[in-house]
Amino acid sequence: MFITNKWGSIPFYIILLALSIKYLGVKKTGVLLVGIALLITVTDQLGNFFKYGFGRFRPCHDTEVSGLMRLVKNSCGGKFGFFSAHAANAMAVASFFSNVLGRQLKWLSSVLFTWAFLVGYSRIYIGVHYPGDVLFGMFIGLFFGWLFARLYTLTVNRLAI
Repeated sequence: MFITNKWGSIPFYIILLALSIKYLGVKKTGVLLVGIALLITVTDQLGNFFKYGFGRFRPCHDTEVSGLMRLVKNSCGGKFGFFSAHAANAMAVASFFSNVLGRQLKWLSSVLFTWAFLVGYSRIYIGVHYPGDVLFGMFIGLFFGWLFARLYTLTVNRLAI
């Protein structure tokens, strides 16, 4: 439950912020924070768009499978679950920071992607997403994390920060 809870990642985000300031400086980190805010907004809202667009029930709301599974948390969440915004957001952050800081910190990508996979797996484990929901969310996050890292790099270079 700690891994799947968005508030449980705050210490992790604080460490990423400190690493960004150390390796990029304050100005570039300011641009990075704007980029991350936009990135999370895009992946999260795209997740909502897909959930209501596809209308596929979460496993805990699907009467065909809900009796075969156990719900670990107290509630199931929203009615629909395709795709996992938690998985998309975690993978987007991992992809973004791996692309931005991965050259300076070789170990960081391994830690980030392990964390993103644990977040994704936790969504399946607690019974609120099918594996396909998580895999598709991770793919979306990987793509948008890479895209926003490219946009960040272009912005920083263009502004000569």
